[in-house]
Amino acid sequence: MIKDQKDNLFLLVKSLTKSEKRQFKLYVGRLGVNNDSKFLNLFNILDKLSVYDEDFILKNGDVKKQQLANVKAHLYKQILISLKLNPSHQNIRSQIREQLDFASILYHKGLYKQSLKILDKSKELAIQNEEKNLAFEIVEFEKLIESQYITRSIGGRADELTVQAKELSALNVVASKLSNLSLQLYGLYLKTGSVRNKQEGELVATYFYKRLPKYDIKDLGFREKLWLYNAYLWYSFLTQDFKNCYKYASKWVDLFYENPTMINLNPVFFLKGKNYLLEALFFIRSRNKFEDALLRLEKTVNDKTFLKDENVEALAFLYLNIHKVNLHFIDGSFEDGLELIPKIELGLKKYSNRIDEHHAMIFYYKFASLYFGAGDNKKCIAYLDKIISNKSLSMREDLLCFSRVLNLVAHYEAGLDYHIDALLKSTYKFLIKMNDLHEVQKEMIKFIKGLQDVYPQDIKKAFIKLRDTLKTYEDHPFEKRAFLYLDIISWLESKIENRPVGQIIKDKYLAKNSGAKR
Repeated sequence: MIKDQKDNLFLLVKSLTKSEKRQFKLYVGRLGVNNDSKFLNLFNILDKLSVYDEDFILKNGDVKKQQLANVKAHLYKQILISLKLNPSHQNIRSQIREQLDFASILYHKGLYKQSLKILDKSKELAIQNEEKNLAFEIVEFEKLIESQYITRSIGGRADELTVQAKELSALNVVASKLSNLSLQLYGLYLKTGSVRNKQEGELVATYFYKRLPKYDIKDLGFREKLWLYNAYLWYSFLTQDFKNCYKYASKWVDLFYENPTMINLNPVFFLKGKNYLLEALFFIRSRNKFEDALLRLEKTVNDKTFLKDENVEALAFLYLNIHKVNLHFIDGSFEDGLELIPKIELGLKKYSNRIDEHHAMIFYYKFASLYFGAGDNKKCIAYLDKIISNKSLSMREDLLCFSRVLNLVAHYEAGLDYHIDALLKSTYKFLIKMNDLHEVQKEMIKFIKGLQDVYPQDIKKAFIKLRDTLKTYEDHPFEKRAFLYLDIISWLESKIENRPVGQIIKDKYLAKNSGAKR
């Protein structure tokens, strides 16, 4: 536990920009007595270190071992106070909370009228900016003050506050239920991925509609609509209803464009909405709309008016690059996609403290798939090994499963069949353990297992037979998930026609688009 606290302080110091460090020293230096303080000396040592080294700190600082925990806690607090005062970390929420603090001070001094005046302005600001939780808190504070300070000049004040509190409370309850539902569905998706059969689909549907609160869309504000679209989106992802994914992701993004002031107030939700819109367009393979949405996202995040802190900057990197990679899967331009990998890997190192391991592994799976599509199976295997060998990883079960299936196919393609039997056994055992053995996976494993008994002159027939079998699952409501992670049918067609898999996908894309134009 102590180690985590030390690491947290070190990470906080290392996350500071030059201007934030300068402000911290100015903030501390406002009192001359702090210039030689233990916590400032500790800050200077941590700032110079590249890795946390407690022995070095004790040896070079003037802090004793028994003092270190307290000095670190004090330094952590002082840095946060300094950051709070930094204009770059000020937003509507912090402004409203600051006014609440001022109103509280005035109230405790018995200056009720002044306190109520500040609260009224703050409440108006909170309602305008869809901060209904804060608005409700302000109304409750107003009720408290009015119960001690009632003037006859304000007629019906008690009724007015009571109605306002009731309306805000009702909307907050709806928003809370919707946000809870959305979070629970997201957690389920992260754990298991999409539903795997009709029974799971019925369970998810029952779970969703049982917890969906009653609402009238006319009564909902920005925040309630945001959580409503969020909940429907995750339900659609879970049930693999990608048209509805697109529908609700579009509603989510349009909500921000209809309320542009909300983009900078809620940049994380704006970015997430754009990310899900791009995911939906990727799944329905609408390349033109996908490219337009990607360009619009890139233009927005590069705009000087778009407020970016470290968190938003990391998310922008994550979403932009994952979809720049996805663009190459739509039209089969795998070789072009390989050019993105070195730059993205540098970004993953830069943002390693802000991008979780789960998302890093998703990038590795994407890199492996690019190399597989480009015909470099050994590089594909190398990236898959980063996922498979990571025993501490907690990520979506479906991605863990398909990493092993792709690994099996890549070993076969690379001619590394000297331990294919061991791989088959370990892959099958893993899929059984994960309870994720689909018909597509069963057919793939059975096919690769049986290849050793197929005569060379019959190999093409075997590929054709497997392709025809798998095509029956291509539009299956639950089996189609397998083809989202690995376009195994295009791979089989590449073996049958003796052409690169990328060319097969390109031809399909061109044929589909030329047909659409006609």
